[in-house]
Amino acid sequence: MVMGNRTTYPKPQPGHHFPFHFPNPNPICIQTPPHKVFLIRSFLPLPSRPSGSSSSSAPPVPFCSAPHLHLDPIPLLSGRRNGRMEAPPVALYDSLKAAKPFFLLAGPNVIESEEHVLKMAKHIKGITTKLGIPLVFKSSFDKANRTSSKSFRGPGLEEGLKILEKVKVTYDLPVVTDVHESHQCEAVGRVADIIQIPAFLCRQTDLLVAAAKTGKIINIKKGQFCAPSVMVNSAEKIRLAGNPNVMVCERDDLIVDPRNFEWLREADCPVVADVTHALQQPAGRKLDGGGVASGGLRELIPCIARTSVAVGVDGIFMEVHDDPLNAPCDGPTQWPLRNLEELLEELIAIAQVTKGKKQFKIDLTPFKE
Repeated sequence: MVMGNRTTYPKPQPGHHFPFHFPNPNPICIQTPPHKVFLIRSFLPLPSRPSGSSSSSAPPVPFCSAPHLHLDPIPLLSGRRNGRMEAPPVALYDSLKAAKPFFLLAGPNVIESEEHVLKMAKHIKGITTKLGIPLVFKSSFDKANRTSSKSFRGPGLEEGLKILEKVKVTYDLPVVTDVHESHQCEAVGRVADIIQIPAFLCRQTDLLVAAAKTGKIINIKKGQFCAPSVMVNSAEKIRLAGNPNVMVCERDDLIVDPRNFEWLREADCPVVADVTHALQQPAGRKLDGGGVASGGLRELIPCIARTSVAVGVDGIFMEVHDDPLNAPCDGPTQWPLRNLEELLEELIAIAQVTKGKKQFKIDLTPFKE
Protein backbone atom coordinates (compact mmCIF):
# COMPACT_ATOMS: atom_id res chain seq x y z
CA MET A 1 0.00 0.00 0.00
CA VAL A 2 1.40 3.39 -0.95
CA MET A 3 1.08 5.73 2.01
CA GLY A 4 3.00 8.79 0.87
CA ASN A 5 2.71 11.52 -1.72
CA ARG A 6 -0.93 12.32 -0.99
CA THR A 7 -2.40 15.64 -2.02
CA THR A 8 -3.61 16.61 1.47
CA TYR A 9 -0.15 16.60 3.06
CA PRO A 10 3.41 16.84 1.75
CA LYS A 11 5.41 13.70 1.12
CA PRO A 12 7.29 12.72 4.31
CA GLN A 13 11.04 13.22 4.18
CA PRO A 14 13.56 10.66 5.42
CA GLY A 15 13.60 10.56 9.23
CA HIS A 16 10.24 12.31 9.58
CA HIS A 17 7.44 10.87 11.65
CA PHE A 18 4.81 9.51 9.25
CA PRO A 19 1.57 11.32 10.09
CA PHE A 20 -1.11 8.76 9.24
CA HIS A 21 -2.65 5.71 10.83
CA PHE A 22 -5.16 3.32 9.29
CA PRO A 23 -8.16 2.38 11.42
CA ASN A 24 -9.25 0.04 8.62
CA PRO A 25 -6.18 -1.24 6.70
CA ASN A 26 -8.25 -3.23 4.20
CA PRO A 27 -9.16 -1.35 1.00
CA ILE A 28 -12.77 -1.35 -0.06
CA CYS A 29 -13.16 -2.48 -3.69
CA ILE A 30 -16.01 -1.14 -5.78
CA GLN A 31 -16.41 -2.52 -9.28
CA THR A 32 -17.68 0.03 -11.76
CA PRO A 33 -18.32 -0.85 -15.39
CA PRO A 34 -16.87 -1.08 -17.86
CA HIS A 35 -13.37 -1.82 -16.61
CA LYS A 36 -12.37 0.11 -13.52
CA VAL A 37 -12.11 -0.74 -9.86
CA PHE A 38 -11.75 1.99 -7.27
CA LEU A 39 -9.82 1.30 -4.10
CA ILE A 40 -11.20 3.50 -1.35
CA ARG A 41 -8.65 4.00 1.43
CA SER A 42 -9.29 5.98 4.59
CA PHE A 43 -6.46 8.18 5.85
CA LEU A 44 -6.91 9.77 9.27
CA PRO A 45 -4.18 12.24 10.26
CA LEU A 46 -2.88 12.06 13.80
CA PRO A 47 -2.47 15.22 15.87
CA SER A 48 0.93 16.85 15.58
CA ARG A 49 3.38 16.10 18.35
CA PRO A 50 3.78 18.71 21.08
CA SER A 51 6.46 21.28 20.37
CA GLY A 52 9.79 20.30 21.75
CA SER A 53 9.19 16.59 21.41
CA SER A 54 12.50 14.85 20.81
CA SER A 55 11.14 11.67 19.27
CA SER A 56 10.52 13.24 15.88
CA SER A 57 11.63 16.24 13.90
CA ALA A 58 8.57 16.17 11.69
CA PRO A 59 6.85 19.46 10.98
CA PRO A 60 3.46 19.92 12.66
CA VAL A 61 0.55 18.33 10.87
CA PRO A 62 -2.92 19.78 11.49
CA PHE A 63 -5.42 17.48 13.17
CA CYS A 64 -8.47 16.52 11.17
CA SER A 65 -11.40 14.80 12.83
CA ALA A 66 -12.76 13.20 9.64
CA PRO A 67 -11.00 10.73 7.35
CA HIS A 68 -9.94 11.76 3.85
CA LEU A 69 -11.10 9.45 1.07
CA HIS A 70 -8.77 8.81 -1.86
CA LEU A 71 -10.05 7.16 -5.03
CA ASP A 72 -7.39 5.32 -6.97
CA PRO A 73 -8.58 3.99 -10.37
CA ILE A 74 -6.83 0.77 -11.40
CA PRO A 75 -7.52 -1.53 -14.37
CA LEU A 76 -9.90 -4.32 -13.46
CA LEU A 77 -8.09 -7.53 -12.52
CA SER A 78 -4.95 -6.51 -14.35
CA GLY A 79 -1.40 -6.30 -13.08
CA ARG A 80 1.77 -8.28 -12.84
CA ARG A 81 1.51 -12.05 -12.57
CA ASN A 82 4.62 -14.15 -12.16
CA GLY A 83 6.82 -11.47 -13.66
CA ARG A 84 4.65 -10.53 -16.65
CA MET A 85 2.10 -7.80 -17.11
CA GLU A 86 -1.47 -8.88 -17.81
CA ALA A 87 -3.76 -6.72 -19.91
CA PRO A 88 -7.11 -5.85 -18.34
CA PRO A 89 -10.08 -7.79 -19.77
CA VAL A 90 -11.29 -4.80 -21.78
CA ALA A 91 -7.96 -4.61 -23.65
CA LEU A 92 -8.11 -8.29 -24.63
CA TYR A 93 -11.79 -7.95 -25.50
CA ASP A 94 -11.12 -4.98 -27.79
CA SER A 95 -8.23 -6.79 -29.48
CA LEU A 96 -10.40 -9.84 -30.17
CA LYS A 97 -13.21 -7.70 -31.57
CA ALA A 98 -10.71 -6.06 -33.91
CA ALA A 99 -9.02 -9.34 -34.95
CA LYS A 100 -8.55 -9.86 -38.67
CA PRO A 101 -9.60 -12.16 -40.21
CA PHE A 102 -10.77 -13.88 -36.98
CA PHE A 103 -9.52 -14.98 -33.57
CA LEU A 104 -9.12 -18.59 -32.48
CA LEU A 105 -10.07 -20.37 -29.24
CA ALA A 106 -8.29 -23.70 -29.49
CA GLY A 107 -6.79 -26.54 -27.49
CA PRO A 108 -7.57 -30.05 -26.26
CA ASN A 109 -11.05 -30.75 -24.95
CA VAL A 110 -9.87 -31.54 -21.43
CA ILE A 111 -6.64 -31.26 -19.45
CA GLU A 112 -5.08 -34.71 -19.58
CA SER A 113 -1.78 -33.80 -17.94
CA GLU A 114 0.47 -30.78 -17.52
CA GLU A 115 2.94 -32.20 -20.03
CA HIS A 116 0.26 -32.74 -22.68
CA VAL A 117 -1.32 -29.30 -22.28
CA LEU A 118 2.04 -27.51 -22.46
CA LYS A 119 2.93 -29.50 -25.58
CA MET A 120 -0.36 -28.56 -27.24
CA ALA A 121 -0.03 -24.90 -26.28
CA LYS A 122 3.48 -24.78 -27.72
CA HIS A 123 2.51 -26.23 -31.09
CA ILE A 124 -0.79 -24.37 -31.51
CA LYS A 125 0.88 -21.06 -30.63
CA GLY A 126 3.62 -21.78 -33.14
CA ILE A 127 1.05 -22.28 -35.91
CA THR A 128 -1.13 -19.28 -35.07
CA THR A 129 1.87 -16.98 -34.65
CA LYS A 130 3.11 -18.02 -38.09
CA LEU A 131 -0.32 -17.30 -39.60
CA GLY A 132 -0.99 -14.12 -37.65
CA ILE A 133 -4.13 -15.35 -35.88
CA PRO A 134 -4.83 -14.17 -32.30
CA LEU A 135 -4.98 -17.26 -30.07
CA VAL A 136 -6.71 -17.95 -26.76
CA PHE A 137 -5.71 -21.39 -25.47
CA LYS A 138 -8.61 -23.61 -24.41
CA SER A 139 -8.85 -26.64 -22.16
CA SER A 140 -11.24 -27.78 -19.43
CA PHE A 141 -10.35 -28.73 -15.86
CA ASP A 142 -13.59 -30.69 -15.42
CA LYS A 143 -16.00 -32.10 -18.00
CA ALA A 144 -18.99 -32.22 -15.70
CA ASN A 145 -21.57 -32.73 -18.44
CA ARG A 146 -20.69 -36.20 -19.68
CA THR A 147 -22.95 -38.75 -21.35
CA SER A 148 -21.62 -41.50 -19.10
CA SER A 149 -20.50 -41.39 -15.47
CA LYS A 150 -17.54 -43.54 -16.59
CA SER A 151 -16.17 -40.81 -18.86
CA PHE A 152 -12.88 -39.09 -18.10
CA ARG A 153 -13.53 -35.68 -16.51
CA GLY A 154 -10.13 -34.09 -15.98
CA PRO A 155 -7.92 -33.12 -13.02
CA GLY A 156 -10.45 -30.94 -11.21
CA LEU A 157 -10.56 -27.27 -10.31
CA GLU A 158 -7.44 -26.76 -8.19
CA GLU A 159 -4.97 -28.81 -10.19
CA GLY A 160 -6.48 -27.75 -13.51
CA LEU A 161 -6.10 -24.05 -12.74
CA LYS A 162 -2.46 -24.57 -11.74
CA ILE A 163 -1.80 -26.15 -15.13
CA LEU A 164 -3.61 -23.39 -17.03
CA GLU A 165 -1.64 -20.80 -15.07
CA LYS A 166 1.56 -22.52 -16.19
CA VAL A 167 0.39 -22.27 -19.83
CA LYS A 168 -0.14 -18.53 -19.40
CA VAL A 169 3.28 -17.98 -17.88
CA THR A 170 5.24 -20.34 -20.11
CA TYR A 171 3.80 -19.27 -23.46
CA ASP A 172 2.37 -15.81 -22.64
CA LEU A 173 -1.08 -16.86 -23.82
CA PRO A 174 -4.54 -15.88 -22.62
CA VAL A 175 -6.63 -18.91 -21.65
CA VAL A 176 -10.30 -19.86 -21.71
CA THR A 177 -11.95 -22.57 -19.63
CA ASP A 178 -15.50 -23.39 -18.63
CA VAL A 179 -17.40 -23.32 -15.34
CA HIS A 180 -20.40 -25.36 -14.31
CA GLU A 181 -21.26 -23.96 -10.89
CA SER A 182 -21.39 -20.45 -9.47
CA HIS A 183 -18.90 -21.13 -6.68
CA GLN A 184 -16.20 -21.97 -9.26
CA CYS A 185 -16.25 -18.54 -10.89
CA GLU A 186 -14.15 -16.58 -8.40
CA ALA A 187 -11.25 -19.06 -8.48
CA VAL A 188 -11.44 -19.48 -12.26
CA GLY A 189 -11.52 -15.71 -12.69
CA ARG A 190 -8.12 -15.41 -11.01
CA VAL A 191 -6.55 -17.45 -13.83
CA ALA A 192 -8.74 -17.52 -16.94
CA ASP A 193 -8.93 -14.55 -19.29
CA ILE A 194 -12.21 -15.83 -20.73
CA ILE A 195 -14.79 -17.78 -18.74
CA GLN A 196 -16.96 -20.05 -20.86
CA ILE A 197 -20.56 -20.92 -20.04
CA PRO A 198 -21.52 -24.38 -21.35
CA ALA A 199 -24.44 -24.66 -23.76
CA PHE A 200 -26.75 -26.51 -21.38
CA LEU A 201 -26.25 -23.74 -18.80
CA CYS A 202 -26.61 -20.71 -21.05
CA ARG A 203 -29.77 -19.47 -19.29
CA GLN A 204 -28.68 -20.08 -15.69
CA THR A 205 -28.92 -16.60 -14.23
CA ASP A 206 -26.93 -17.22 -11.03
CA LEU A 207 -24.07 -18.78 -12.98
CA LEU A 208 -24.04 -15.98 -15.56
CA VAL A 209 -24.03 -13.29 -12.88
CA ALA A 210 -21.30 -15.00 -10.85
CA ALA A 211 -19.15 -15.27 -13.97
CA ALA A 212 -19.86 -11.66 -14.94
CA LYS A 213 -18.80 -10.37 -11.53
CA THR A 214 -15.25 -11.65 -12.09
CA GLY A 215 -14.88 -8.90 -14.70
CA LYS A 216 -13.41 -11.39 -17.18
CA ILE A 217 -14.64 -11.89 -20.74
CA ILE A 218 -17.63 -14.26 -20.78
CA ASN A 219 -18.18 -16.59 -23.73
CA ILE A 220 -21.72 -18.01 -23.64
CA LYS A 221 -22.40 -21.07 -25.76
CA LYS A 222 -25.88 -21.21 -27.24
CA GLY A 223 -27.89 -24.12 -25.94
CA GLN A 224 -28.90 -26.76 -28.43
CA PHE A 225 -32.47 -26.19 -27.26
CA CYS A 226 -32.37 -22.41 -27.72
CA ALA A 227 -33.35 -20.06 -30.50
CA PRO A 228 -30.67 -17.46 -31.30
CA SER A 229 -32.85 -14.74 -29.76
CA VAL A 230 -32.39 -16.35 -26.34
CA MET A 231 -28.75 -15.36 -26.43
CA VAL A 232 -29.68 -11.69 -26.55
CA ASN A 233 -31.13 -12.12 -23.05
CA SER A 234 -28.18 -14.17 -21.81
CA ALA A 235 -25.71 -11.54 -22.99
CA GLU A 236 -27.82 -8.84 -21.36
CA LYS A 237 -27.60 -10.67 -18.02
CA ILE A 238 -23.83 -10.30 -18.19
CA ARG A 239 -24.06 -6.59 -18.96
CA LEU A 240 -26.65 -5.92 -16.25
CA ALA A 241 -24.23 -7.51 -13.76
CA GLY A 242 -21.77 -4.75 -14.67
CA ASN A 243 -19.62 -6.54 -17.23
CA PRO A 244 -19.73 -5.41 -20.89
CA ASN A 245 -17.18 -8.02 -22.04
CA VAL A 246 -19.37 -10.76 -23.47
CA MET A 247 -19.32 -13.04 -26.52
CA VAL A 248 -21.86 -15.57 -27.80
CA CYS A 249 -20.98 -18.88 -29.41
CA GLU A 250 -23.02 -21.06 -31.76
CA ARG A 251 -22.59 -24.75 -31.03
CA ASP A 252 -25.27 -27.04 -32.30
CA ASP A 253 -25.20 -30.69 -33.07
CA LEU A 254 -27.30 -32.83 -35.39
CA ILE A 255 -28.33 -29.69 -37.30
CA VAL A 256 -26.10 -26.63 -37.87
CA ASP A 257 -28.04 -23.67 -39.23
CA PRO A 258 -25.77 -20.91 -40.61
CA ARG A 259 -28.65 -18.44 -40.34
CA ASN A 260 -27.97 -18.48 -36.59
CA PHE A 261 -24.68 -16.66 -37.12
CA GLU A 262 -26.61 -13.74 -38.56
CA TRP A 263 -29.30 -13.78 -35.88
CA LEU A 264 -26.76 -14.03 -33.05
CA ARG A 265 -25.44 -10.61 -34.05
CA GLU A 266 -28.55 -9.18 -32.43
CA ALA A 267 -26.75 -9.79 -29.12
CA ASP A 268 -24.46 -6.89 -30.15
CA CYS A 269 -21.19 -8.63 -29.32
CA PRO A 270 -18.61 -10.87 -31.02
CA VAL A 271 -20.01 -14.08 -32.51
CA VAL A 272 -18.00 -17.29 -32.25
CA ALA A 273 -18.54 -20.54 -34.16
CA ASP A 274 -17.80 -23.83 -32.39
CA VAL A 275 -16.85 -25.92 -35.41
CA THR A 276 -16.00 -29.10 -33.52
CA HIS A 277 -18.82 -29.64 -31.01
CA ALA A 278 -21.14 -28.80 -33.88
CA LEU A 279 -20.37 -32.26 -35.29
CA GLN A 280 -21.00 -34.14 -32.06
CA GLN A 281 -23.32 -37.13 -32.13
CA PRO A 282 -24.73 -37.39 -28.59
CA ALA A 283 -24.66 -40.91 -27.16
CA GLY A 284 -23.60 -42.13 -30.57
CA ARG A 285 -20.78 -44.45 -29.51
CA LYS A 286 -20.97 -47.59 -27.37
CA LEU A 287 -18.30 -48.18 -24.74
CA ASP A 288 -16.57 -51.54 -24.37
CA GLY A 289 -17.35 -51.67 -20.66
CA GLY A 290 -20.98 -50.77 -21.16
CA GLY A 291 -22.77 -47.48 -21.55
CA VAL A 292 -22.44 -44.90 -24.31
CA ALA A 293 -20.32 -41.87 -25.16
CA SER A 294 -20.59 -39.06 -27.68
CA GLY A 295 -19.61 -39.82 -31.24
CA GLY A 296 -18.82 -37.31 -33.94
CA LEU A 297 -18.32 -36.48 -37.61
CA ARG A 298 -14.77 -35.18 -37.64
CA GLU A 299 -14.58 -35.29 -41.43
CA LEU A 300 -17.21 -32.50 -41.61
CA ILE A 301 -15.34 -30.05 -39.36
CA PRO A 302 -13.83 -28.28 -42.42
CA CYS A 303 -17.34 -27.92 -43.90
CA ILE A 304 -18.70 -26.15 -40.81
CA ALA A 305 -15.53 -24.07 -40.45
CA ARG A 306 -15.64 -22.90 -44.08
CA THR A 307 -19.30 -21.97 -43.78
CA SER A 308 -18.75 -20.07 -40.52
CA VAL A 309 -15.90 -18.00 -41.91
CA ALA A 310 -17.76 -17.29 -45.14
CA VAL A 311 -20.71 -15.94 -43.15
CA GLY A 312 -18.28 -13.69 -41.29
CA VAL A 313 -18.02 -14.86 -37.68
CA ASP A 314 -15.61 -13.00 -35.41
CA GLY A 315 -14.02 -16.06 -33.84
CA ILE A 316 -13.55 -19.80 -34.30
CA PHE A 317 -13.71 -22.28 -31.43
CA MET A 318 -11.94 -25.53 -32.25
CA GLU A 319 -10.85 -28.43 -30.08
CA VAL A 320 -7.52 -29.82 -31.27
CA HIS A 321 -5.62 -32.97 -30.29
CA ASP A 322 -2.31 -34.51 -31.26
CA ASP A 323 -3.78 -38.06 -31.09
CA PRO A 324 -7.57 -37.82 -31.51
CA LEU A 325 -8.14 -41.57 -31.75
CA ASN A 326 -6.77 -41.98 -28.23
CA ALA A 327 -8.18 -38.80 -26.68
CA PRO A 328 -9.93 -39.66 -23.40
CA CYS A 329 -12.82 -37.28 -24.07
CA ASP A 330 -14.64 -36.20 -27.26
CA GLY A 331 -12.00 -37.72 -29.49
CA PRO A 332 -14.36 -38.04 -32.51
CA THR A 333 -14.84 -34.26 -32.67
CA GLN A 334 -11.29 -33.08 -32.03
CA TRP A 335 -9.33 -31.84 -35.04
CA PRO A 336 -5.88 -33.40 -35.60
CA LEU A 337 -3.01 -31.10 -34.66
CA ARG A 338 -1.10 -32.21 -37.78
CA ASN A 339 -3.90 -30.79 -39.98
CA LEU A 340 -4.47 -27.55 -38.06
CA GLU A 341 -2.19 -25.28 -40.10
CA GLU A 342 -3.60 -26.50 -43.42
CA LEU A 343 -7.19 -25.88 -42.33
CA LEU A 344 -6.44 -22.44 -40.87
CA GLU A 345 -4.68 -21.41 -44.09
CA GLU A 346 -7.82 -22.27 -46.05
CA LEU A 347 -10.06 -20.42 -43.60
CA ILE A 348 -7.86 -17.32 -43.82
CA ALA A 349 -8.13 -17.42 -47.62
CA ILE A 350 -11.93 -17.61 -47.40
CA ALA A 351 -12.09 -14.79 -44.85
CA GLN A 352 -10.00 -12.52 -47.06
CA VAL A 353 -12.49 -12.65 -49.94
CA THR A 354 -15.83 -12.93 -48.16
CA LYS A 355 -18.02 -9.94 -47.38
CA GLY A 356 -19.90 -11.90 -44.75
CA LYS A 357 -19.37 -9.37 -41.98
CA LYS A 358 -21.20 -6.72 -43.99
CA GLN A 359 -24.94 -6.80 -44.37
CA PHE A 360 -25.98 -7.21 -47.99
CA LYS A 361 -27.89 -4.18 -49.25
CA ILE A 362 -31.00 -5.50 -50.93
CA ASP A 363 -32.69 -3.19 -53.42
CA LEU A 364 -36.43 -3.82 -53.56
CA THR A 365 -37.30 -1.04 -55.97
CA PRO A 366 -38.99 -2.33 -59.14
CA PHE A 367 -36.57 -3.38 -61.84
CA LYS A 368 -36.84 -1.39 -65.03
CA GLU A 369 -35.42 -2.15 -68.45
